[in-house]
Amino acid sequence: MGPTDRKHTQDHVIIRNAEGGSNIVLVCEHASAHIPKEYDGLGLSPSDRTSHAVWDPGAMALAEELSHQLHAPLVASGVSRLIYDCNRPPSSPSAMPARSEVISVPGNTALSQAERDVRVATFYAPFCGALRDAIESVDAPILVTIHSYTPVFHGQTRAVEIGVLHDSDTRLADAMLNISHQHTSANVQRNAPYGPEDGVTHTLKEHGVAHGHLNVMLEVRNDLLETAAQQSEMAQMISGWLLAAIAHLGVQGDLNCQA
Repeated sequence: MGPTDRKHTQDHVIIRNAEGGSNIVLVCEHASAHIPKEYDGLGLSPSDRTSHAVWDPGAMALAEELSHQLHAPLVASGVSRLIYDCNRPPSSPSAMPARSEVISVPGNTALSQAERDVRVATFYAPFCGALRDAIESVDAPILVTIHSYTPVFHGQTRAVEIGVLHDSDTRLADAMLNISHQHTSANVQRNAPYGPEDGVTHTLKEHGVAHGHLNVMLEVRNDLLETAAQQSEMAQMISGWLLAAIAHLGVQGDLNCQA
């Protein structure tokens, strides 16, 4: 771990490539399956503790590859989204969900407001602070959040392979969607498998839209991120695609891709 790759153990924020030089700022809110020992595994079974319910498998590996290839800073949460989902505001029940798809989360059942406030202060506030710092450290920042999702949800197979998500600011998503066929043969869809109506654009709204920064959320089906080779190939493709879309928007700045 180099001088620009660090984890703040007290506030559970992971930072990679802090001085990367790009004005692209990468985010991975669901990077980790880690549940601090004081939460006693949230009462989950051993198999549930490694499932998609607790994190986005492959997302952090993809984000780190993108950080390397784009020379871009990356801010990630170092705890499970079941401890605190950093892509949700404190007021949202899904910030500390008592259930995730078919999995019950006993450790999140009937949380008091005081217990919720402790988690907000311990996990969410430091993450937001680190992300604000990263964004403020570059000129004309471009926010790109990285997620993965399961091929099957509630028994339904998902055909979409890559989702390009946005909230009210559609500029970067539109540019990516308009040229997607030039970069990938994958099934690419807008606001799928989730969209703003599902409450998944909190980071985009809070740190991108509210400040006029270009922003987009990328969802990749996790069966496409199972191996290091897949992760590297996906990152290479997304890097070129993202930079081409930004170029179409006429944005100036430190944008480059490492071959």
